[in-house]
Amino acid sequence: MTEQTNYAKNDRKEIFGWMLYDWANSAFFTTVISVMLSPYLISVAEKSLGKNAVVFSLYFFDVTTGGWPAFCIAVSVLSMVFVLPVLGSIADYTHLKKKLMGIFCYAGVIAGSLMFFVKGDSYIWGGILLVFSNMSFAAANVFYNAFLIDIATEDQRDKVSSYGYGFGYIGGVVMLVLNLLLVNNNESLGIDKGTAVRISFLTASVWWGVFGAISFALIRNRNASKVAPDHESLLTIGFKELWQTFRELKKLRHTLRFLIGYLFYNDGIQTVILMSSAFISQELFSQEERDASADQAFLIKVFLVAQVSAFVGAIVFERIARVIGAKKTIIVSLLVWCGIVIFAYGYLATQLQALIMAVFIGLVLGSAQALSRSLYSQMIPVGRESSFFGLYEISEKGTSWMGQLMFTIIVGATGSFRHAILGLVVFFVVGNLILIFTDTTRAIHEAGNLTPEEAELSAQPNL
Repeated sequence: MTEQTNYAKNDRKEIFGWMLYDWANSAFFTTVISVMLSPYLISVAEKSLGKNAVVFSLYFFDVTTGGWPAFCIAVSVLSMVFVLPVLGSIADYTHLKKKLMGIFCYAGVIAGSLMFFVKGDSYIWGGILLVFSNMSFAAANVFYNAFLIDIATEDQRDKVSSYGYGFGYIGGVVMLVLNLLLVNNNESLGIDKGTAVRISFLTASVWWGVFGAISFALIRNRNASKVAPDHESLLTIGFKELWQTFRELKKLRHTLRFLIGYLFYNDGIQTVILMSSAFISQELFSQEERDASADQAFLIKVFLVAQVSAFVGAIVFERIARVIGAKKTIIVSLLVWCGIVIFAYGYLATQLQALIMAVFIGLVLGSAQALSRSLYSQMIPVGRESSFFGLYEISEKGTSWMGQLMFTIIVGATGSFRHAILGLVVFFVVGNLILIFTDTTRAIHEAGNLTPEEAELSAQPNL
């Protein structure tokens, strides 16, 4: 017996459940992937091999201990290119959207929990767990993002998407505060700094799993809009639907243009998020301070400030978007991103400056991501949500291997994290230029949808 398809949109209880998943997984991504794991893996690798030692050599560059986390993330997101679109295509033909989201959610929870055992000379295993947990995180998000179309009408998506990100930032703040207390009070608890960091990996993963379970209980699955042929396997359907999605996207020229622009500027955003902890650790702390894990407590403070600021940015910029539109609001935020990486390269010298920079990162982080997601949701055809969000997730995390790879190559060639961070300005400039020349209103109409303004007018009763 199949589930009903006539669930009403804009249901507060279901929207709360959807937002709660951002609360759940953002705590993991912020604490583990963004803040603590990269400097921890660098520290473990350096203790085993030495500072700036070569982990292994490839044809065109060396992967050093400093670039090891960036390389692992690049491998994980490159793998997503081949997996995520097929998963999305399968979901559009089945009732498995929520089930697949749950499978990948808890695969990531398990991988994150196993990071507790990464110590000594196990930096290779740490890298493998980083690859697997990051892939699982992104795969679950394909289906999570697709649910936005199921639960909210066009005129409510900017608000729902922005508040969802805001919910996630608050969840990240709570988790970071707990981790900060743990790391700063490790001696009174009878544990060393490294153990405190590893416990943080475990608690953030458990947090993701526990609150994710509540979210799954509140989100309601919809029937698939397409029926799968009996004589074809889901894998075959997935690849056929992926090919059809690419063909359809080729016809939706302005949606395609937006996706390419998003690929570039979000690549820059993701790389800054993922590598900022390693950048600050290497540039503001000595080797002795890193060995003593003195940088870990400060890095948590930096991201705590960024998370609080991101919550404010998501809410404030959503209101700005009501006045000037989502596209113009995103353009403004990308100009700020350019200023951030230039400042980090040429002027960042003190911990106070790092905290101020974190405020600006947070403000534009929430706005760019939340508004891009809701804007894109209006540009895709009805019934193709998971397929198109599979491509979106590639642009969000699945193609950020370009930024990670650039960062790894520049660090390996120059030994400078500052040169590596400056190189990311290319992604913001190119992405912004593409967005400027993208007609988002036409993209929405070409997909057969209404703009938020049109949807709001159509929902009003005739006078």
